[in-house]
Amino acid sequence: MAEASRTLPESRPLDRLGWSARISLTSRILVVNILPLALLGGGIFYLDSYRTQLLNERYKLARIEAQITAEALAGATRQRQEALLVQIGKEQRMRLRMFDAEGRLWADSFALDEPSFQLDVPGDETFGENFARALDRGVDTIVGADPIPDYFEPEESSADAWPELRRAREQRISQIQLRDAPDGSPVINAAAPVGLNGATLLTTRNAVDITMAVREARTTLVTAVFVALIASILLSLFLARTIIAPLRLLSSAAQKVRQGRDRDVEVPRLPERRDEIGVLARTVSDMTGALRHRIDAVENFAADVAHEIKNPLASLRSAIESLPRVEDPQLRAKLIEIATHDVRRIDRLVTEISDASRIDAEMSRAKRERIDLTALVKAIVGSREDRAENADVRIELLAGRQPAVVSGVAPRLERVIENLLDNAVSFSPPDAAIEVAILQRGSNVVLTVCDAGPGIPEDAREKVFERFHSVRPDAEDFGNHSGLGLAIGRAIAEAHDGSLTAEARPDGKQGACLRLELPAAQ
Repeated sequence: MAEASRTLPESRPLDRLGWSARISLTSRILVVNILPLALLGGGIFYLDSYRTQLLNERYKLARIEAQITAEALAGATRQRQEALLVQIGKEQRMRLRMFDAEGRLWADSFALDEPSFQLDVPGDETFGENFARALDRGVDTIVGADPIPDYFEPEESSADAWPELRRAREQRISQIQLRDAPDGSPVINAAAPVGLNGATLLTTRNAVDITMAVREARTTLVTAVFVALIASILLSLFLARTIIAPLRLLSSAAQKVRQGRDRDVEVPRLPERRDEIGVLARTVSDMTGALRHRIDAVENFAADVAHEIKNPLASLRSAIESLPRVEDPQLRAKLIEIATHDVRRIDRLVTEISDASRIDAEMSRAKRERIDLTALVKAIVGSREDRAENADVRIELLAGRQPAVVSGVAPRLERVIENLLDNAVSFSPPDAAIEVAILQRGSNVVLTVCDAGPGIPEDAREKVFERFHSVRPDAEDFGNHSGLGLAIGRAIAEAHDGSLTAEARPDGKQGACLRLELPAAQ
């Protein structure tokens, strides 16, 4: 629970994702990549304002053209007026019509000569033209553009058929009117009074170039955005697949591991990937392996505990069950002694087991400090001598002049040294010497405890560190050791980033040598 509580703060930044955390990763990748293109596509609507600016410029130009033409026509002879209408119409690609004071049409450049332009009537258009017109209508609808009246030729050839002409005659100033040709291009009419006798001029221009320029820009932009959008979607899906597919594979494997469906479920390591996904896969795989190793260790430990406790419990049960049936006082005393010994043995086992199970948790929470290993060993040896725990053996300490300082948890390192000394004392013959040496080797501090006992066979030097492994001297009472001392010592050493190993004596004499190696304090 302590480990879990420490990881909670690290997950808080993920909570800040809010509602986006509920959206799939694929959707988020698509949104992130498509959104900029959507904003770029908004440039289509900017082109509508560009079209409006062009039309405003054409309005001014049409008004000026109508006024200049009207001044040129005023006072000219009819023949000259007709010639000017034809000339200006061809040069400016316009249609010019003059109406007299009564509003009757008396001159039309299209009637006097060949028309200088012709309005397109929708028919067999290409896909591009239909798409461009549909795009025009869509943009106008979205931006809420004001409706433009359709352009058509009135049945009556009089000035009253044209609203702009009526306003020009009434107000005696030039007027502009925009209409929509059948093909969607703008038609600009300009009406202006001619002279002082009431005549009026009507010019008509089909600004198809504006429509073509805007449509071409829109079509190019839409095509580019569409192509980029398709490419972005495909690349986003590819990116999402390269991320999500291995994550789903890892999730499926982790789910099987959690449910325990298959003991041999293999979490993919993705060795071909060198990115964060590959690192995650290998980390999850290593974590799963460590978890399985830990589960196996717990199961084996539980089985060993049950086995070790079962023996003294069976002995205790036998002694207690036999006690009521025994009349002999000496035999009863012997049974009580056996029961008391078994109780102490069970108590020792429970204490050792509890201590062994708490090492990892306590070491992860404990605060490390600088420890002079030489001073610690001297204090432990002196304390053991005061308590007469060294039996009939001598403990000789060999240490350098420089302090051997390590970083660790003092009570735990004291426990390791006590276990090593206990082990050496129990195997040493009377009046023998136990040599404790402390040396500095590079960046490590090495402590060795060498006894004069029978030694440890080479093939058994790893087994002595297994839990409940206990090979005791023949003279020692059975059950005085749990077989956990060296296992606990190695666990503590490894928790300090060190090691605890067994080896032969370096001087070649009979006996065993246990070597504790720890990193020196920086």
